Amino acid sequence: MGVVIIDGSTVRNFVTDEEHFNKCMDESFTSLDLNVDGVLCRSELRKAFESLRLIEAHFGVDVSTPPEKLNELYDSIFDKFDLDGSNTVDRHEFKSEMKKILLAIADGLGSCPIQMALEDDDQSNFLKKAADHEAAKLVANQPSCS
Repeated sequence: MGVVIIDGSTVRNFVTDEEHFNKCMDESFTSLDLNVDGVLCRSELRKAFESLRLIEAHFGVDVSTPPEKLNELYDSIFDKFDLDGSNTVDRHEFKSEMKKILLAIADGLGSCPIQMALEDDDQSNFLKKAADHEAAKLVANQPSCS
């Protein structure tokens, strides 16, 4: 387990580095596209959001949410991602919505840093990717000791 400290600028810098952001989004999309058809269906996107446990936990304590409420929530999330109403989410739609979500998180964080405990091997967490991106930039800008 590792601890990262991030603020809004950490997340915003991750999103605005288009090459890095697009690479991360492409990797995530590919890992979610279980049937390798180039689009995400409702069940594939739902599985991704279920793994985040956004609703099933409240301050570390599991809570019970009625299945119909969960279905309603996941359907509304899918509808937000499905920009063209095709009943699938393509790479462009996925990147576009993830960018909006991450920028909203950045705005919410502002300049107030937060500390997050994350699993070291969790490569699907976008906030961890943002922190890793920031750390890599700091290391690259350090003067070498020769």
